Amino acid sequence: MFGLIQDWPLRLHRILDYAAEQFPEQDVVSRHADGQTSRTSYAALRCRALQVTQRLRQDGIASGDRVATLAWNSARHMEVWFGATGLGAVYHTVNPRLFPEQILWIINHARDRIVFVESMFLPIIARLIDRLPCLERVIVIGDETTGAALPRLIGYEEWLAEADAAAEWTEGDERDAAGLCYTSGTTGEPKGVLYSHRSTILHAMAVSSMNGMTIGAHSTVMPIVPMFHVNAWGLPFAAPMMGARLVMPGARLDGASVYELMEQEGVTLAAGVPTVWMGLIDHLRRNGLRLSTLRRLVVGGSACPRSLIEVFENEFGVEVCHAWGMTEMSPLGSVGSSKPVLDSLGPGSRLGHKEKQGYAPFGVEMKIVDDDGRRLPWDGTTFGRLAVRGWAVVSGYFEDDTAVLDPEGYFDTGDVATIDPHGYMQVVDRTKDLIKSGGEWISSIAIENLAVGHPDIAEAAVIGLPHPKWHERPLLVVVGRDGTAPDKDAVLSFLSGKIAHWWMPDDVQFVEELPHTATGKVSKKALRAMFNHYAFPTGGPPGREGEER
Repeated sequence: MFGLIQDWPLRLHRILDYAAEQFPEQDVVSRHADGQTSRTSYAALRCRALQVTQRLRQDGIASGDRVATLAWNSARHMEVWFGATGLGAVYHTVNPRLFPEQILWIINHARDRIVFVESMFLPIIARLIDRLPCLERVIVIGDETTGAALPRLIGYEEWLAEADAAAEWTEGDERDAAGLCYTSGTTGEPKGVLYSHRSTILHAMAVSSMNGMTIGAHSTVMPIVPMFHVNAWGLPFAAPMMGARLVMPGARLDGASVYELMEQEGVTLAAGVPTVWMGLIDHLRRNGLRLSTLRRLVVGGSACPRSLIEVFENEFGVEVCHAWGMTEMSPLGSVGSSKPVLDSLGPGSRLGHKEKQGYAPFGVEMKIVDDDGRRLPWDGTTFGRLAVRGWAVVSGYFEDDTAVLDPEGYFDTGDVATIDPHGYMQVVDRTKDLIKSGGEWISSIAIENLAVGHPDIAEAAVIGLPHPKWHERPLLVVVGRDGTAPDKDAVLSFLSGKIAHWWMPDDVQFVEELPHTATGKVSKKALRAMFNHYAFPTGGPPGREGEER
């Protein structure tokens, strides 16, 4: 008879304990608002996180209490995360890009007792402080408080200096809450997703795995995706778990700043949304630059255009890995790592798979279903509603009794997708963004990703607008590169032959900029409002091939 295995709770402080013991001198680099960088190590970060734990205890923060942060990626932000969870409290990342009223609602709904805020975000708190009855302290994570006269305000270093030198982590159950993140609330009020210690650690293991983002002790990882956006995709946990160097870019995410920091710190892996990478490409091309250390780029947040993959891989020799996820999944849902079955395929087929969002890592299960919940085949062409379940997938929203799972325990993502026989999933569109024309569906994402391949287009979005005959038709809205408007006929000619004839947009409209959500995605809701009174040109849309007009 075999002996019993130790019951070793998966608590987040164990990640930092491990990193400090096995990789004590490994760097964590932070760039600040003034452009200067500072360095610490995992050993030093652990000591300061323990100080945060002790200092929070002195402020009366207890297990289960929520501790808010409004801050960019930095070592100090990580100290707060690990210090709060090391106490048994819950870190709550607040997205400063949300509207002030949304931030007010979120902090009050979470009943945050303390907020750690970057200096540049102090005006947000100053505007709301009188309507935040649960908030007991405002702690500025910066080098100064910018002269703000707020009640209960103190600088981070001054606050931390009052902590006892000797501190210990609070032990507890691995299923205790550790982090809280709210959806952006595009429909209704934002919803809170509560992550456990267990789910966060298992998620970090999936992120760092060879079939995930491939992180190891020789990696230098730069999470450009902010920590206030779904835990920076789990990288602040995955990197120390694997002993990787971390480079935190702060607020400067333009192409020139990203390139400078990458080259200065020898970044090998970076993760962010397509708009950041498009800005980097522009900077590289304008200045005739190369990427000397970057080996892998993870792209998520919105669909990665084929043109972006081709440029990085063919022009700059950087592997592009497409990924997908959402707040309700912690967020990783799929990663576009290569499977052996693709090795025999030609370049075109491999590129086609790279355009897809990838396959589910161990710990995530997927299905696609029709409107009646019936499973659909994995044939790469049949698309249906994408549903998921797993060890880091939401089972319900914070303080909300609404049922969100189907009878099999799957969560409806709100995406429409295909899954091919090799398991690679491709998002066709959000359910609410699909365009129904003449009884057939048109994918706005597919058209957008092709449009941004045009050399004169910087950004593109497609929305469906009412049509008297076809119910809806697609309108292509673009931002010209370098502020110029590309020729409309040239854009449509560029799309011709790449999409079905009846998918062709009825018109192209040029704007100086597209509206974006707090997470950096194009806001289709705001875009529809912009074109609320738009009418398609006379003459009607193109019919489906073979259809009488």
